[in-house]
Amino acid sequence: MTTSDTIHDTVREHYAERIKNNASCCGPSDCCSTESSLYPADLLATLPEGETAVSYGCGDPITLASLQPGQTVLDLGSGAGLDCFFAAKKVGETGKVIGVDMTPEMVARARSSAKRLNLDNVEFRQGYLEDLPVDSNSVDVIISNCVINLSPDKSKVFGEAFRVLKPGGKLAVSDIVTDGPLPEAIKKSLSAWAGCVAGAVEAEDYTGMMKEVGFTDISITPVFFDKETVDSAIADMGDAIDLKTIARDDVYKAVYSAKIIARKP
Repeated sequence: MTTSDTIHDTVREHYAERIKNNASCCGPSDCCSTESSLYPADLLATLPEGETAVSYGCGDPITLASLQPGQTVLDLGSGAGLDCFFAAKKVGETGKVIGVDMTPEMVARARSSAKRLNLDNVEFRQGYLEDLPVDSNSVDVIISNCVINLSPDKSKVFGEAFRVLKPGGKLAVSDIVTDGPLPEAIKKSLSAWAGCVAGAVEAEDYTGMMKEVGFTDISITPVFFDKETVDSAIADMGDAIDLKTIARDDVYKAVYSAKIIARKP
């Protein structure tokens, strides 16, 4: 049975295993492309060579957010910290970056990297996106990179994001959404959840949940999706389902990465 707890546990175990094995984003069932294809060269150059090796994203929320010096930034599902480190360079010493992730191994890796990089304006907190360990009305900008789709209760995530943003604050995320329904076999597969496919919802539903909690000026721009990611997520389901029942062309057409922006009035 697919419940919120089992989804959280599966996703946490999946990414804990990947960080333990020093795996990058591009192994089977992970939801991103290579760092060099996601971020512009000038942004990659702000970190020492080798520090961009661990990423699990599907886009570039840093450029999307247009961060400014002095801002307080929150990264939902910060993973090993890459986007937080980029953000820290953008907001400078007068700014602050908070990363929240539910996986202890990710938080530990991110803290270690921040210390090595001498980034005093970054901190990492362990917690769930549905119950953020962050004060209300305390954040200027929220970023996230291919993580909200992993939540079993996205409405709560958006509600929490709205709560912690200051009035006038900005939400700028890269995430996986769909244009049409996914096959039931995929939606029920825990492996496909961890692979950033099963948890994706239709773009209209995604933005609808944002509107319900109060976000305005919502825009969603399609970007891309890699067929290999869908194939890997389906293959990882193994004997759990009859793979012949899945029309892959329908999934390819439905699933895509998007740039999403919204404001808290």
